[in-house]
Amino acid sequence: MAQTTSGSASATTIEIHDVAPIPASDRHGKAWHLFTVWSSPNLEFATVFVGALGVMFFGLNLSQAILAVFVGNALAAITHGIFSTWGPSAGLPQMVLSRTAFGKWGNLIPAGLSTLVAGIGWFAVNSVSGALALNALTNIPVAASLGIVVLAQILIAFVGHNLIQVWERYTSYGLAVVWVIVAAMILFGGHAPAAPAFGAFNIGGFTLAAGAAYGYTAGWTPFASDYTRYLPANTNKRALGLAAGLGNFFSTTVLMIVGAVAFAAIGIQDNPTKGFTDLIGNGYLAALTLLAIAIGSISANVLNVYSGAMSFLAMGFKLGFKTRRAIMVVLAGIVGGLVAYDAAVLDPKGLGHSLEGFLLVVSYWVAPWIAIVLTDFLMRKGQDLGEVALSIKENLAGPIAFVVATVTSIYFFSNQYPTYVAKGAVSGIFADNFYMDPKFGKIIVGGDATALAGFVIAAVLYYVLATVLKSNKKN
Repeated sequence: MAQTTSGSASATTIEIHDVAPIPASDRHGKAWHLFTVWSSPNLEFATVFVGALGVMFFGLNLSQAILAVFVGNALAAITHGIFSTWGPSAGLPQMVLSRTAFGKWGNLIPAGLSTLVAGIGWFAVNSVSGALALNALTNIPVAASLGIVVLAQILIAFVGHNLIQVWERYTSYGLAVVWVIVAAMILFGGHAPAAPAFGAFNIGGFTLAAGAAYGYTAGWTPFASDYTRYLPANTNKRALGLAAGLGNFFSTTVLMIVGAVAFAAIGIQDNPTKGFTDLIGNGYLAALTLLAIAIGSISANVLNVYSGAMSFLAMGFKLGFKTRRAIMVVLAGIVGGLVAYDAAVLDPKGLGHSLEGFLLVVSYWVAPWIAIVLTDFLMRKGQDLGEVALSIKENLAGPIAFVVATVTSIYFFSNQYPTYVAKGAVSGIFADNFYMDPKFGKIIVGGDATALAGFVIAAVLYYVLATVLKSNKKN
């Protein structure tokens, strides 16, 4: 699909292409735009709170927490950049491209998980942080603040890709200015607690913190090509991959470090957003930061609800109307908003523990999925991914490898007691007789290597199965 010109784009026209290949006449945009697409949604409070988990719940000192954040984000950003480069040539959403490794019917598993995690799970998490920020800024009741945030998110995602690109690009400029100032004040304002530079290495807490950071950043990868498929087919892949990967890495890493420093100083808070902004000390900047948190949550959730709807449509459902993508955005937003209401209004005390568990669970399924799709890509050696994704009917290697790797890695390496495993019911290097105290206690022993184990097991198993079954060949 050779192409040297860019099509025009209207930010106010409702998108109708949904999961179909994007024609050459509608291609537009530049590679560098992906830096702002992936930095803007991370310039929000959920990112800050992920960095805080290591020092609040995982028993790490500040240096260890920062290293864990760096490692987890770097690993996630690499594959995110690679997957982003597939969009321009294929013109397809990421979860449709996932069919190359899973087949059309096997792809129901990851596409369904992506729908639930993004369109409902992440939508709820970010809506809560935005609502709490708006409540702290304006004193509007949390329930009403949540309604305002959810409505804004649904409206932008309802219009679609072009409005999303414009929103993310221009909000990123203002958000970046606010967060650079906030970061400077937190990092160099004397808030870091006096502690040994590194101290005894806590492998258990480190794997948990790195896994949470990885889960957060890698959680965007199932949507990578959703925002590159409109680019001209001849877009420079190196520039595109770097823009997407670095946009994701820098924004998450800087804000997570800020979160680690801030919450090492203030500890657990009933309203974490207010506690964080109170630490800034300047009333005007604190108010501006609360506004940035609210806007940042909208930026993140616009992508979540949009791509959640795309993942649902990638499952192959024929809904019979032209604007089915837009309608699915509304439905997903309503369900996600109800989940957010439960967390923000009905059970605010459990928010921190819920977020920690949710982030780790994201990495539990994303890591094996990334490993399988990446291994499939390498084994295809230059095949047209778009053509394969639209024609393939079956690839048993993908779903088998995914289910086995995910179940095995969770059973032997997860420490999400008591939610996912029972104490004493698991065994292995990392997961034998250790758990997280359900009352926010410290780690007793070990850590959580589920994402790493799942990635390795899935990659090896897919390679073996695809070679034996010859199922990754073009159908």
